[in-house]
Amino acid sequence: MNSQSFLLSALSLLVLSACSLAPDTPDQLAQVPANYPQQANASVDNNASTLHWSEFFNQPQLQQLISQALEQNKDLRLAALNVERVRAQYQIADSALYPGVDLAASGTRQRLPGDLTGTGQAAVSSQYGVNVGITAYELDLFGKVRNQSEQALQQFYASEQSQSSAQISLISELAASWYSYAANQQLLELATHTLNSQNKTLELTEKRYELGAASELTVQQLRGTVAAAKVEQSRYQRLLQQAKNALDLLAGVQVSADLLPKQPLSKLLTLPDLPAGAPAELLTQRPDLKAAEHQLRAANANIGVAKAAYFPSISLTATAGTASAELGGLFEGGSGAWSFVPQISMPIFNWGRTQANVDIAETDGKIALESYQQKVQQAFREVADALADQAGYRSQLDALQQLSHSSERAFELANARHQQGADSYLEVLDAQRNWYSAQQQLISGQQARLQGQLTLYKVLGGGWQQSPAP
Repeated sequence: MNSQSFLLSALSLLVLSACSLAPDTPDQLAQVPANYPQQANASVDNNASTLHWSEFFNQPQLQQLISQALEQNKDLRLAALNVERVRAQYQIADSALYPGVDLAASGTRQRLPGDLTGTGQAAVSSQYGVNVGITAYELDLFGKVRNQSEQALQQFYASEQSQSSAQISLISELAASWYSYAANQQLLELATHTLNSQNKTLELTEKRYELGAASELTVQQLRGTVAAAKVEQSRYQRLLQQAKNALDLLAGVQVSADLLPKQPLSKLLTLPDLPAGAPAELLTQRPDLKAAEHQLRAANANIGVAKAAYFPSISLTATAGTASAELGGLFEGGSGAWSFVPQISMPIFNWGRTQANVDIAETDGKIALESYQQKVQQAFREVADALADQAGYRSQLDALQQLSHSSERAFELANARHQQGADSYLEVLDAQRNWYSAQQQLISGQQARLQGQLTLYKVLGGGWQQSPAP
């Protein structure tokens, strides 16, 4: 057999079709209801999964901050590096499907003593060779190598989806911290304004007390309200700094002052409404669910790898080239050389290790399926809760605005009656406390409304697109 015939024979063996022992992944992996318990805004055209984050967050400072975080955040960088690593692992696994061709050149020169040459005289021998061939290439007759490649491919897909999930989490956490900073800043301004007002009132009342026009009880009550206002001011200074620290961590750099919110929350309530769509759409919109599906497919491929261990493994080592005792005779006529070394390995008895590996792989597949279905149910609940929050926050915010207006008017009337001598200052203090509490609740309600819209955007799978839609 010449080298050309050998290569043709080897190639004919390589194209043998392989059977796969991996179970098929069912088309319907999870049952989801037809509708959410509380469907809202069904007529709105914006879809969270196709709406780029820059179209959802319409504040220029927040848009610039998110862009900065997508480039600098360490968690997102780690997720991207993990994708690169898994991509390389897939390339390694996929390369095993095809034979690797190696070129090898060798030369040997040795001296043998006389008692080993058979002639009684020492001799020097030489051997030179140049070969091209394949080494230990496994024929994938039972789908082992193909399933290993499929497993690595699905894990690569899952890592890409995990990277998208990390981006969604980063954007939502950053936006929530940005809105939290705006809320704490407004609450700090409210506390500072209240403290300054009460300090002025205390100074006037102390002068009136010295003249005998006010009682000591009124002075002590005002001193108590001033101290309480200082406590509130210190509290919101601390919360404001914590919100700034969170922004710095998420952005990956120190956030400059020009990127911090400058407007009150009432001016930031401009996020677009989103339709919930059908629950089944979550399976294609949310990257975490798609990642779980790819993990399930990878687990099924691993079952095929484990089952293939029951069958013989056939590997080929083959070379073709030239060999000669003289370096100059390597490429002369008659110097051709080839070798063909097939090897078969058949498992006979290993104390149940092969079956145990199959059991582990099948159990891993069941775990992956249960995990996927659990994630789908959790995603459905998250959207249902977010929809319920949307309706609740709207009505709650309307009621808080009414409470704010009425408490402010009551404070004005109580102060006017006190100036006219109709009521004591105790009624003014009580009305002022009610007004301050109503303002706090209104700001917190506005923050909750924004957080509810942000949560709905996140749980519907928004924020993963890398570039704006055309």
